[in-house]
Amino acid sequence: MVLQLVRHQFTVKQFHQMAESGILSENDRVELIRGEMIDMSPIGTRHAGCVLFLSNLLILLLGGRALINVQNPLELDETSEPQPDIALLKPRPDFYRNSHPQPEDIFLLIEVADTTVKYDREVKIPLYAEANIPEVWLVDVNQEVVEVYRNPLQGIYQDVEKLVKNQVLSILAFPDVCINVSEIF
Repeated sequence: MVLQLVRHQFTVKQFHQMAESGILSENDRVELIRGEMIDMSPIGTRHAGCVLFLSNLLILLLGGRALINVQNPLELDETSEPQPDIALLKPRPDFYRNSHPQPEDIFLLIEVADTTVKYDREVKIPLYAEANIPEVWLVDVNQEVVEVYRNPLQGIYQDVEKLVKNQVLSILAFPDVCINVSEIF
């Protein structure tokens, strides 16, 4: 006899209700991906330092043209609420106090990875492409490379580029902002 595992799929609304009722607390490091609650990996020092460096650099380089959202949720659809490391968002007067950012609010997402490179590449980046996020960077702190994903079409990024030290990154929405990959690592 083969045992079939039954998985329960959650909506973003149900996910929020679990938090409101105390089933999930602020200390639970989970995100909702395609209806499943996924435990998030612990954050190591290289990962944390990279996120801190990039967020501060982007604040300086963008000068208020975008909001820098660090490790906060995005509502991509009714079954996915990931928490990317950095999201560059369109400015809004309410600073997203009244709702989580939606795909149309996003200029760029950045996932910094040390232990989650494969998961980010194979699960989260396709999810972002399906949501039509115009640009995603996967910053691999182990290999010291940045994978740039742009121009989603039918759920697949059409332009993928891997940049290494001494190459220059630019942001699709802000082409005047340039970052040398060597600075990141």
